[in-house]
Amino acid sequence: MTTQTTSEITTEPTTPATRPHMPSVHVRAVITWLAIFPLVSIGMLLLGPIMDSWHPVLRALLLTALVVPAAVYVVVPRLMAGHGALSRRAVERAAQRTARKSA
Repeated sequence: MTTQTTSEITTEPTTPATRPHMPSVHVRAVITWLAIFPLVSIGMLLLGPIMDSWHPVLRALLLTALVVPAAVYVVVPRLMAGHGALSRRAVERAAQRTARKSA
């Protein structure tokens, strides 16, 4: 096990304008819905003809077994990253406008 001294660790100072924050529960709900709805729709279109004669519980089981991991591991993280990038840009633009007004 190696140890690092404090001089080896570099951290960027975070100011309130650049510090990342967790989106509200409402934003996370919308992002999750934006991930789940298209996946369920596509899954129903593709698997519908194959599973037409299946019991509805088995159809739901297979569909959710495919959709939930895809959403949790692939789609939601990408949507959250996109939201974070948009939020950071908005904060940076607001900070630039404030700096211009005060200058």
